[in-house]
Amino acid sequence: MSTNFVAAGGFVTLFVLLILRVPIGVAMGLVGVAGFGLLAAWDPALNLLAISPIRTVTDYSLGLIPMFILMGAVASASGMSGELYRAANSFLGHRKGGLAMATITACGGFSAICGSSVATAATMAKVALPEMKRYGYPDTLATGSIAAGGTLGILIPPSIVLAIYGVMTEQDIGQLFIAGLVPGVLAMLMYLVTVQVYIRVRGLQIPVQEPVSWGERLAALRGVWAIMLLFVFIIGGIYGGVFTPSEAAGMGAAGAIIISVLRRRLSMKKLFDCLRESMQVTAGIFKILIGAIIFGYFLTITQTPQKVTSFLLSLELGPYPTLLLILLFMIALGCILDAMAMIILMIPILYPVIMALGFDPIWFGVVIVMTVELGLITPPIGMNVFVINSMAKDVPLQKIFAGVMPFVMTDLVRLALILAFPAIVLFLPQTMR
Repeated sequence: MSTNFVAAGGFVTLFVLLILRVPIGVAMGLVGVAGFGLLAAWDPALNLLAISPIRTVTDYSLGLIPMFILMGAVASASGMSGELYRAANSFLGHRKGGLAMATITACGGFSAICGSSVATAATMAKVALPEMKRYGYPDTLATGSIAAGGTLGILIPPSIVLAIYGVMTEQDIGQLFIAGLVPGVLAMLMYLVTVQVYIRVRGLQIPVQEPVSWGERLAALRGVWAIMLLFVFIIGGIYGGVFTPSEAAGMGAAGAIIISVLRRRLSMKKLFDCLRESMQVTAGIFKILIGAIIFGYFLTITQTPQKVTSFLLSLELGPYPTLLLILLFMIALGCILDAMAMIILMIPILYPVIMALGFDPIWFGVVIVMTVELGLITPPIGMNVFVINSMAKDVPLQKIFAGVMPFVMTDLVRLALILAFPAIVLFLPQTMR
């Protein structure tokens, strides 16, 4: 049977399974085993079901995933997200649109100890949405700012998606984390500007809070010392080469637990709840990874990455036009797949193309993560939008999607800046080499 025919049939089957809402990890595993069995033999194909789970759960570099997830869960359970929001609100609340700006700033801060966009959006929605509703913010601005702010969790280190990209491409995860720092801060600042522009263009009359004294602001800042300490400890240690990302994840999780216990913010029940939540999220991620590894064997035997590379290079478009074509395809794919699935499914196919075109793999890691984060807030499947809709059932999905559109435009401008000026991404990690 022709490998091209089986490869094409495998991808068609995969997307049909996804349309039927079969979990992405299960779908990739089924297609991978079936395709490998058709082209090779069924005994080794079935053996993949035993080898791949063991390979995944025993991979030391993947140990940072449950640890960073646990750190974020503990930070949320101990009220650190609320402290971040109050601190940001004390500095920005007196401005027009200040609550939306405070929400975005708090999302950026929480991303620094969480690593998950969906978790960031869900956590901040609980804190910020009631306040914005109380002050009469339009539903579009209130929900849109939370959904967009949540996307910072996928970029600002520690980022789980960047870590998975690093494992799949055998790139230094520490350098990827540091590379995401400046683009993440740039995204947060551009979102703040977007809020101001949106309010002025729409002519919104939004009530503002009374300014608070500098004494109150400093007091609010003292409440976020735990988050600042954890972030500086983790990222500073990775940047300075004091410890590896996996070691940083373990110490970060332990640090979050110790700080929360000493502050009497974490009971034994809450701790067990955090552990259970972390195990559930980790199991979901590892299920996708196991399916991706099985699917990867199928891609290898069909030589799909090599064929895609040869085809794109044969077009002779040049490096940047080819890259633009890839990014446009990824943006379109983001309308039907979530960010994690896109990275795991497409990186084995696209990475050889990027290397053949001569792009820096660290830079491309940040670019592709910025691209797939658009899928978190674009219709019809914007994961952050659906998370917020589940928490604000009175706000229609159409309004939330309308609210994120200005931020999508901002993301496209930021992506263009990164493409035009790669040094924005690379200058910090280059100092580590």
